[in-house]
Amino acid sequence: MAFTLTSPAFQEGQPIPRQFTCQGPDKSPVLSWSGAPPATRFYAMVMDDPDAPRGTWTHWTWWDLPAATTSLPEGADVSKLAAIQGTTSARSVGYHGPCPPSGRHRYVFTLHALVEPLGLKKGASVSDLQAALKTKSVGKAQLLGTYQQT
Repeated sequence: MAFTLTSPAFQEGQPIPRQFTCQGPDKSPVLSWSGAPPATRFYAMVMDDPDAPRGTWTHWTWWDLPAATTSLPEGADVSKLAAIQGTTSARSVGYHGPCPPSGRHRYVFTLHALVEPLGLKKGASVSDLQAALKTKSVGKAQLLGTYQQT
């Protein structure tokens, strides 16, 4: 079984609805996943915009979500689900939805399977998270959506 990440809000490669962006309430979308590697005990998430003018812009990070959780509701506060959130490129903690300055941008939600907790502190930087994931991620699932301001 493949490790997959999906959302009822948008299909792979399709536009992300306005309610999940800076032009709406800016809530995270519902996310569900299945098929994680058998040894998975935790999950981590990175949501990036690879089309940002100054290089990849990270909109959301969290880690150490227990593997018993296989979905997130709309507007999820992952800290209430025992996950730890990191600092985004906007220098804030928590979800920071799509908000491209111009044109259509891609937004990639990458869910990592972990066999052990990352052990990073709340507010850790994107670079600290990426470094930890290089050695502790045992699989990943991605979901890509797009957004253009109107």
